Amino acid sequence: MKRDLFYLLIVIFCSCLENNARYPLNKGKRTFLSDSASRNKILLAREDLMIKESAKKDSLLSFNNSQKGFLYAYVKKVSERKPLPQKGTRLRFSYKVEDLDKKLLYPKNESGIVDYIVDKDNILPALREGIRLMRPNEIVVFLFPSYLCYGFQGDGNKVGVNQPLRYTIERL
Repeated sequence: MKRDLFYLLIVIFCSCLENNARYPLNKGKRTFLSDSASRNKILLAREDLMIKESAKKDSLLSFNNSQKGFLYAYVKKVSERKPLPQKGTRLRFSYKVEDLDKKLLYPKNESGIVDYIVDKDNILPALREGIRLMRPNEIVVFLFPSYLCYGFQGDGNKVGVNQPLRYTIERL
């Protein structure tokens, strides 16, 4: 009985001690986020410069800026009367992929003809954004930053890490 009373007094005494707040172990989270944002801004500026230099080298095409951060130029443009694709529109297209120095990475025959329902099927963001600007039978060259293509991972095959790409898309 004395032993039980002794343990009870110890428990009561220990429970009356003041609890100290536990502080987070990860004190550097804010630093990590600001460093990451700085790195991404530098990467984006570098890619933007690379894309603009590539557009200047291609004197045969007149490139336009898009609102999504890429450049595009029409190789074959059709009448403005034909509609742009809307959500749910079924269409077909083919494309080839090159790096910004026009080194062929994936030819048209390797990608084949793609059947796509606008904003319903899951495709690369670069292709999704590019197709929205195309009317039937047009051919357009796009210069995409890496964040719209394969990003910081690459494709594990021919496309490198953070590599901007040149797509030539033909809407059929």
